[in-house]
Amino acid sequence: MTGNVAFIAEPELVSDPSWQSDDAPDPIEFGVLGWVLVFLRGVPLAVLVFGGFFVLLGIRLFERPLFGVQRPITPFISQFVCRNAFRILRIGFRTSGELMHERGAVVANHTSWLDIFALNARKRVYFVSKAEVAKWPGIGWLARATGTVFIERNPKKAREQTQIFEGRLKVGHKLLFFPEGTSTDGLRVLPFKTTLFAAFFTKELQDIIYVQPVSVIFHAPKGQPDRFYGWWGDMEFGPHLLKTLGARKQGRVELIYHAPAKVSDFENRKALAAHCEQAVRHAHALARLEK
Repeated sequence: MTGNVAFIAEPELVSDPSWQSDDAPDPIEFGVLGWVLVFLRGVPLAVLVFGGFFVLLGIRLFERPLFGVQRPITPFISQFVCRNAFRILRIGFRTSGELMHERGAVVANHTSWLDIFALNARKRVYFVSKAEVAKWPGIGWLARATGTVFIERNPKKAREQTQIFEGRLKVGHKLLFFPEGTSTDGLRVLPFKTTLFAAFFTKELQDIIYVQPVSVIFHAPKGQPDRFYGWWGDMEFGPHLLKTLGARKQGRVELIYHAPAKVSDFENRKALAAHCEQAVRHAHALARLEK
């Protein structure tokens, strides 16, 4: 499993002359203390994640037949796990802005697998992911159990997938996707791809759906490269996890929730995507100036 996780993929090209996704990652150095921290943090984190996973599966045995696609209980388990994951890792967690109360989706920039924990810790959301993720060991099981919506890069299934989005949004689920289409080094926001924004412009959704942009900013531990938490290109998950667990000092993650945008206020998907990208990019740039 590699760091190039395209949660939303489409045939548009991403152009950013200041950065290439195959840039070499920073070398990982472990001392004895680092391996001790891997153990002291890794074991409780595994117990938390997989313990929560089995509790969630047990509750779904009666939640699913009683409530169907609606999940009145299990999202709170996911949120509990994600909040406490940052406590175990000793990564600071800060948020600002109001959570939207309207029905709709959330879009954010994508830096790392840690984004999933961060975004779920503050808000109960359901991620939109490429279908391949469902087959990944560990992460795939967790994704399916927590209600992730899987999509395929197949134009023939576009209508079917739009209907799935409609069904989930109409029952009040907040769907979250990463319009950049890939994770980055965390130092920039890539251009937003627009394909899935089109799903919000159907007759059934356009007048009732909002989209809330969120800026996700990782601040590196003191003395570490600014892109310390970035996970991109061909980076493997295992080494990145070990680096995160074994960090002697930890940094922090910051979430900035922007004003929700009503879909019907925009002419088309490109206009809506551009608005969300501008909000995310501007706040991301300002927040990165903080030390």
